[in-house]
Amino acid sequence: MFEFKTIALFIMTAVAEIVGCYLPYLWLKQEKSILLLIPAAFSLALFAWLLSLHPAASGRVYAAYGGVYIFVAMVWLWAVDGVKPTLWDMVGASIALIGMAIIMFAPKSS
Repeated sequence: MFEFKTIALFIMTAVAEIVGCYLPYLWLKQEKSILLLIPAAFSLALFAWLLSLHPAASGRVYAAYGGVYIFVAMVWLWAVDGVKPTLWDMVGASIALIGMAIIMFAPKSS
């Protein structure tokens, strides 16, 4: 159960971070409304808060989170940007997820 909660929390954190960065991108690169910066700021605050909810040491959480972020970014690439990830994109994302699982779920010595 711990593993599912951890991964779900990482996924929510990644989505909050990506949204928080994507909305300013729309304003800066696609000339969308500057008002997008308001929900972007809330999304980035949510990202920081979600990242703080993990019980593990912050350095371990940040390292493992990177693997989930890579995977979620590939899903975003496909679902939002409409660009199908390549085989190599998915291989890389899978390796990142394996790294996340090793960092978060391997036995820890005290």
